[in-house]
Amino acid sequence: MKIAIAQLNPTIGDLVGNAEAIAAAATAAEQEGATLLLTPELSLCGYPPRDLLLDPSFVEAAQTTLDQLATHLPAKLHVLVGSVQQNAAQGGKPLFNSIVHLHNGEIQQCFHKHLLPTYDVFDEDRYFEPGHQPNVLDLKEGKIGVTICEDLWNNSEFWEKQAYAVDPVAELMSYNVDLIINLSASPFCVGKQALREAMLRHHAQQYHCPLIYANQVGGNDDLIFDGRSVAVNRQGDVVGRAKGFAPDLLLFDYEAHDLLPSRIEPAVSDINAEIWSALVLGLRDYAQKCGFSQAVLGLSGGIDSSLVAAIAAAALGPENVLGVLMPSPYSSDHSIKDAEDLAQNLGMPTTQLAIASAMQTYDQILSSVFAGTEPGVAEENIQARIRGNLLMAIANKFGRLLISTGNKSEMAVGYCTLYGDMNGGLAAIADVPKTRVYELCRWLNTHTPPELEEHGIIIPDSVITKPPSAELKPGQVDQDSLPDYDVLDDILYRYVDHHQSSQQIIAAGHPTAIVDRIIQMVKRAEFKRRQAPPGLKITDRAFGTGWRMPIAARTTWPPTAAQPVSVET
Repeated sequence: MKIAIAQLNPTIGDLVGNAEAIAAAATAAEQEGATLLLTPELSLCGYPPRDLLLDPSFVEAAQTTLDQLATHLPAKLHVLVGSVQQNAAQGGKPLFNSIVHLHNGEIQQCFHKHLLPTYDVFDEDRYFEPGHQPNVLDLKEGKIGVTICEDLWNNSEFWEKQAYAVDPVAELMSYNVDLIINLSASPFCVGKQALREAMLRHHAQQYHCPLIYANQVGGNDDLIFDGRSVAVNRQGDVVGRAKGFAPDLLLFDYEAHDLLPSRIEPAVSDINAEIWSALVLGLRDYAQKCGFSQAVLGLSGGIDSSLVAAIAAAALGPENVLGVLMPSPYSSDHSIKDAEDLAQNLGMPTTQLAIASAMQTYDQILSSVFAGTEPGVAEENIQARIRGNLLMAIANKFGRLLISTGNKSEMAVGYCTLYGDMNGGLAAIADVPKTRVYELCRWLNTHTPPELEEHGIIIPDSVITKPPSAELKPGQVDQDSLPDYDVLDDILYRYVDHHQSSQQIIAAGHPTAIVDRIIQMVKRAEFKRRQAPPGLKITDRAFGTGWRMPIAARTTWPPTAAQPVSVET
């Protein structure tokens, strides 16, 4: 039996377009002699559909489209399509997250997802009822166990714990299946592919059963799906791997109860290369799926805007990205030159809008209100808001996507200005710490990606070597307000990503005063993050849909032996 994986890039809600992509993949798979075609989780409606699932007309349209799709597929090909199915039982959630078996012009069978994740960016229990029946696809060529994404992620031996009461893979093995398939929409984060393949290897070796993992690819809002569908044989050896960060069609031969070697795309071991590919794909898909072909961003001559400009140029083409230089009286000559050199390196157009006169106008308007006070942060932030206003005006006038340039370190501690540099439709590097921004820029200059191979050195050396500065007052540098970024990012990584307490972070060697100050800054900045544009997620813990912290809150824990809790009545 020849099995094909259609690694698809669906657009959420585009039932017609997604169905056409499935049909095209089915035609190609049939021409290659495939018997069975696998598509990702919710491939018909795109993942995650979120509250579209609360609209009955959308659910009805999905079913109608699925019925029509069945009639347009090659009759002899067995096709597994991800879609929603209604729950006809009394009680429970109204829908199932399902895989539907289409063959000979009809729906033959439906398989429902058993494990519904509710952590991080996932909220499937909000919409779906878990399935309970065994998902076995019985073909004359073999008996196939069908799992959907999370169903694969509950092996107690691999994880040394069990997050759910049931293990769908273990249950399927009791039905003597010959092959396990997993149809997924698994979001990208750094290093996740190695974890997936280790998990697949463990399953195969534990049960002496081959596995095929079919994953979605593409960007949907803040989430990026990396594809990299993969298969392992009974010994756990990788026998096929699809492309990363691109649609693909990958075929396998299944013979004598095992999978034979197929095309194996190289594994990516360079973290910077992996992050670059993810950010380019995420920005490109966000723009295109939202109807934008052109973008605009502020070019300060700093390292953040330089990296974002390079990502945007690679995603949309440099001719479609406008860089706006907005010097103030505090802007250094080298910053203007650095921005111009970067744009020239990338081949992207620029325009320059000096803001000194606008600053003077604001000073005049506010003079009576600000009388008797000393210039400070409010005046500094007005500069950022002037720039944000100008960028929004250009975006509105010419239908361009405004890309904001703040990094994760700044977003964490609030080193950014609401209605200023936070303006935008997408925050391209909002999940990239400042230290990683530097690493990516150095990597970019020595490992020019295919999208920019004509341009040679991208980031001017002075951008990388000069002290970072917002340039909102004379002689300002970031370290006037923040610790060195090596220190800051390690504290943030421990606190934000790994939920370490202040005591644990201090025990790791960081000064108490700095740790306490940074943690307070993170908490105080929550209201800013709530108003920020979507940011592309590349880590396990991003300031996006998976970050659900309260704004109006007060920390009164943890009690310690030295500081017991005292309650007065």
